Order: sequence, then structure tokens, then C-alpha cells
Amino acid sequence: MAEATSIVQVSPAWAIVAVLLLAGLALAAAAWDGVLSARELAAPPASSRAVVRRGLRSPLVEGARLVRQRRRTLPAADSPLWRTGGGGLVVVAVLMVAVVPLGSWTVADLAVGVVWINAMDVMVWALVWLAGWGPNAVFPLVGGYRFLAQALAYELPLMFALTAPAVAASSLRVGDVVAAQEELWFVVWMPVAFAIYCLCVIGFSVWGPLASAAGIDLAGGVAAESSGADRLLLAAGRYALLAAGAAFAVPLFLGGGGGPLLPAWLWVLVKTIALVAVLVLVGRRLPTIRPDKFMEIGWVVLVPLVLAQLLVVSLVVVRS
Repeated sequence: MAEATSIVQVSPAWAIVAVLLLAGLALAAAAWDGVLSARELAAPPASSRAVVRRGLRSPLVEGARLVRQRRRTLPAADSPLWRTGGGGLVVVAVLMVAVVPLGSWTVADLAVGVVWINAMDVMVWALVWLAGWGPNAVFPLVGGYRFLAQALAYELPLMFALTAPAVAASSLRVGDVVAAQEELWFVVWMPVAFAIYCLCVIGFSVWGPLASAAGIDLAGGVAAESSGADRLLLAAGRYALLAAGAAFAVPLFLGGGGGPLLPAWLWVLVKTIALVAVLVLVGRRLPTIRPDKFMEIGWVVLVPLVLAQLLVVSLVVVRS
């Protein structure tokens, strides 16, 4: 078993810092997405600096607009479930990062920390479904069904992708997984598990190619009837989940706080920001995949690939 790294569980009061860091990462993801969107929509004569400034301001401008916008009300809507579905995504993202070590500090040093994100992902299933069911409208409901179909396709690959680092470290504790990467990061010899994990992060964030649950063909899907603060929380939750998933990948595959010159906590932030930027960029570049097609890809392609990766990891661990 890998020797446990010196992870210190800090006071629960430090959860406030985790919330602020997550909010900053989500805002950075939204700003980067805004820049990419502004560049795509800009006319050729437009100044690149002006485009970047407009993109960076877009999350704040949109947030201010939604705060002032009136909440939409629908006949026979289940408002408590509707509000819970949208706002709960932010809460789940915060719970995800609670077990991510920031260098040598963590808010919750769980013995089963590796599978914690899997438990939080199941909560995302319920919350996105509630966001689709609650409005009592057609488009959100179809979006909720789409997400469930998509989630059934990525759940098993996600479970096996999370299993690979745990098998290599012989532990489900996140600190032990970080310690096992002291000589070589897991992403180097587990590239398939890392790639599939990142794809699943895009999936539970309802992002990019796996955003059919909020597709434009459904007028926004689960967000079709949301407005005002409800729509703002739903959008913030998606960015927060993307940031939380990227942060969790750092101790699992990218060596945690390992790196030269910089302190460990800063390396965690640098790696997280870099991965978030890549995920946002990928989401902008790839077309949306239909849920039925993704189910076929998930069961026929992703599951065999990640099982093969897990077999390789298991053989390496046994032989060593």
C-alpha cells in the first residue's frame, strides 16, 4: 500500500475558503467561455482586445441581468422541486471539492474519498431531473429524460475510471492516491482512464458535446422555463460542477500538488485552472452528441476501453 501523504484535515470553517475558491474557478470558466463565444461572434474588423474584454465581462453582465429579471411562474409547477434542482447543483459542487487536498490541507479527509465524487454524481442525476420535472412543462421534462439517458451511459465508465487510481494506490483515500504519484503521475500510464474521467465530468456538468439535456433544439431543455435567479443558479451550478470535476482530477491523475518551484497548494490551483480551460475549449469545439448515440458509445466503446485500462493497472500492481 502506498504510504499516506501528510494531509491535514483543517477546521470546517475553512470550507468558506473552499467555497470562495470554487466560485472563483467557476467565474474564470464562465469568463473563458465568454471570451471564446465573443471571438466566434465577432465581426472580422473587431479589435481582439475589445473582443476579449467583452468576453471577460459577459458573465458579470449576464449575472446582473438575471438578478434583475423576474422569476417565471407556471401553472401547476412544483416550485420547491424546481428550485431545489437548480440551486442544488452548486451545493453538490461544493461537496465535491470538500475532499480535494489543497496542497497538504483538506476540509474532509475521508477514507473513501475517491468514490465520494461518484456519490455526488448520483445527486446530480436527481437534481437535473428535478430541474426538468419541476416546471411541469414539455421541454424541461424531455431535457430531464435526456440527461438520465446520458447519465446511464457515462456512469459505469466513470466508476471504472475512478477505480484505476484507487487500485494503483491500494487505497480509496485521496491523500494515498496523491502519495502514490510521487515518482510518476497516473495520467502518464492511465491516459484512457483520465480521458474517460474528463468526458464524464463534461457529462455531469451538462456541458459541450454532452449538453443535449439543455440543447437549443429544446429551447434550453431543463433550463427552458427558468429565468431570473433560478436560471443564474442553474448556469452557475454547471460551471461549478465543471470546476469541481477538474479539481478532483488533480489528486487522482495529475500528482496533486507535485511540481517544481511553486508551493503545493498553488500547483493544485494551476493544474485545475489549466484543465478547466481545456474542458471549456473542448466543449466549444465539439458538436453535441445525441443521447442514444452516446449510450451506444458508452456501452460499446467506453466500458471496454476503461476495463482494459483497469486490467493493465491491476497487472502492473500485482507484478510490482
